[in-house]
Amino acid sequence: MTTPAKPWDAALVRIWLDRRIAAARLDQAAADRRGYDYRDDYDQAAAEEWACRALNDAAWTDDQAAFAGRIKELIGRDAYQATGLYDDVRFERHVRTYLRKLAKMTKANEGFDKTLRHQ
Repeated sequence: MTTPAKPWDAALVRIWLDRRIAAARLDQAAADRRGYDYRDDYDQAAAEEWACRALNDAAWTDDQAAFAGRIKELIGRDAYQATGLYDDVRFERHVRTYLRKLAKMTKANEGFDKTLRHQ
């Protein structure tokens, strides 16, 4: 990995992950209230929460290389276990998509300062 323009801020990454978990929970609740037509939105928010929870540990967030390695390990999994989903295949697709987004953010070390609910 090349030297990034700005240093890795582990505390900022943990704050970002915590806020994304909270936002994903709110999105799941909103999709659940909207009903049958919003099942995909629910699965997408559940995937975001799952990915952020899997990465929200000081062992991974303290070092950029360790964080990137953990993301790569999670992308390589065959299946992701979660309960209360509408469609497991769709959920797994959303998890991989979100992890790829996080991998790009980690590589560029950008985007973790955006802590608003809707991104």
